[in-house]
Amino acid sequence: MGFSGPRRVVIVGAGLGGTATAIRLLQFAREPLQVVVIERRPEYRSAGVAYHRTGNHWNHVFNIQAGRMSMFREDVDDFVSWANNEADRTGWPAEWSDFTFTESGPAPRRIYADYLATRLADAAREASDGVTLLEADGEVVDIALDTGPRARITIENCSPPQITCADGSERVVLQADHVVLATGLEERNLPFAADVADHPAFVRHPYSEEGIERILGLRQDAVVAIIGTLLSAYDSASLLLRRGHTGTIHMISRSGLTLRTYPPDHRHRVINLPPPRLLPDGYEGRDEFVRRFKDEWERACVTLAREHPGMPLAVVTERVAKSWEPHLPDVLARVPTSDLCALLDGYGSLLATLRVGAVGHITEFVDAAMADGGQLSLITGRIDKIVGTASGTLELSVSGSEPTRTIEADLVISNFGREPNYERAGSALWTNLLRKKIAARHRRTGRGVEVDVHGRLLGPSGARSAPISVVGGPREGDEIVRYGRMGAFAFNLAAIKNHSVGVAATVLHRLESCYDERAGDATVSMAGAEGREAFDRSVMLDVHRMAARRRDDREAMTARLEKSLEAVRGAMSGSGEAPASERALRFAVNRAAMTKLNDLSVTPRDLRNRLGLDEPEPTPPTPRRPLESPERQDLPEPPGPPGLG
Repeated sequence: MGFSGPRRVVIVGAGLGGTATAIRLLQFAREPLQVVVIERRPEYRSAGVAYHRTGNHWNHVFNIQAGRMSMFREDVDDFVSWANNEADRTGWPAEWSDFTFTESGPAPRRIYADYLATRLADAAREASDGVTLLEADGEVVDIALDTGPRARITIENCSPPQITCADGSERVVLQADHVVLATGLEERNLPFAADVADHPAFVRHPYSEEGIERILGLRQDAVVAIIGTLLSAYDSASLLLRRGHTGTIHMISRSGLTLRTYPPDHRHRVINLPPPRLLPDGYEGRDEFVRRFKDEWERACVTLAREHPGMPLAVVTERVAKSWEPHLPDVLARVPTSDLCALLDGYGSLLATLRVGAVGHITEFVDAAMADGGQLSLITGRIDKIVGTASGTLELSVSGSEPTRTIEADLVISNFGREPNYERAGSALWTNLLRKKIAARHRRTGRGVEVDVHGRLLGPSGARSAPISVVGGPREGDEIVRYGRMGAFAFNLAAIKNHSVGVAATVLHRLESCYDERAGDATVSMAGAEGREAFDRSVMLDVHRMAARRRDDREAMTARLEKSLEAVRGAMSGSGEAPASERALRFAVNRAAMTKLNDLSVTPRDLRNRLGLDEPEPTPPTPRRPLESPERQDLPEPPGPPGLG
């Protein structure tokens, strides 16, 4: 299948998900391709809300260890190595400027944008001939479908000027062969705060420059109410306490859950436990399911503590939750949809909290202030209303198991307030995609949208309706029912790393002429051991090609792979089989390699060993400064309807 001119993939969103997917496309592509990454908020580029510099103080650190923050699952030490050896520390504060980062230690979140920008620039520089990157600003508000199939993307306030309309229109229509939606998390409306949204004592966005300034500018004896009791709440409380805040701090949530602290030398592990017997006699109702779940959970925790006596108690629940993930999809498939949604609403936060802790840098000040009736009070309850007072403070009405109480605060800090129901999201893009039935709300969970196993967007009928793939937050519901990943684990760094690999490979299966996607998953049957060994050897060579970040290494691995594929075809002919076409065989091998790179059954470090990636690598090129990026290229004149392109 020959194509004229380079194909174009447009990625909507340049946060972690969009940047990671762009890196993988640049890394995997073998044929000319233009990767366009569009971000509506320039300060979020290579960062998103979680990592951008202006909204993350130096005291905001990753809740997990620095050694788990590599963007490449197959190269677990990459982030720590970058932070110690490549990062430009100009302007870093004293506590971090001479800091040596370790696998189990902390790292400030705001430096992650530099790391991702560096790796994106590396990938663009080392890409194959004709594979290019364009970074553009603007908001994608709509996607329409053309034949081919192709997509027409409507962008508002687009720059650089080379891709704006000649008539000065605020809208540009850009054609793409494939679109990747990496839009991040949607923000929830807060009805209880509707009357105080613009009040000077209400901070709606604590991860913003204005939010940080208002928190840091507060007088030290002020009373503060923080809505939430998990990571974002800890960030705000820790920021206050580290600067010597003496006033009372209230942390309020319906669950009352708090973060566990990882041991100082914690390393992530995967432990196999017997499957939980949650539905031995079939589904018997929500109450019985919850009762059995608690019983099985307690049994698993006791078993784990007994069989691993040296394991810190703080990580037992994480180990159990991880071991249960492969078994939950079969269990959840037997729970009625209405009950599943209710269970996720009622217990999703608890399960997510049991699955992950936080490093001591985050928890130490907060836990100390919370102990023994200290200055930080934990309140379990629902906020019914926030109103202003004549003195300029805010009053919060909180109801729960006790009678409704009123809390008066000089400052109220709200957490992000994620909206999982995309039918209620305020995004113009998602509103249009749902309205036009290009997308559909996730049926089983009500969280995110429907996608297939490779992240391709599905319409209400369950069929792929457009050349659109999804990474990150919009896949929450699918991650729950397909992989048993709860809460933030449906869209955290680990999930996004896998999404970026799977989506990039799947997009290229469709667009590149070297693959025959129509071959499906029907690989070679391999009548003889010789053919199977040659096929497996080809898969491992393709794994190493996909993992290689230097162009010379990929080209050398590609040459070896092509010879190995010839050996597979030869073995098939020798055994009397009809040889698969080169393109079909290449597709089968690459699909298997993609699956190996996304193996969830082991930790990233174990995965690297399993894939044989610890062999000595050629000396890498001299690192470039972290904020360098390739020059923006001119896009060809975007075709579209008159007046739009």
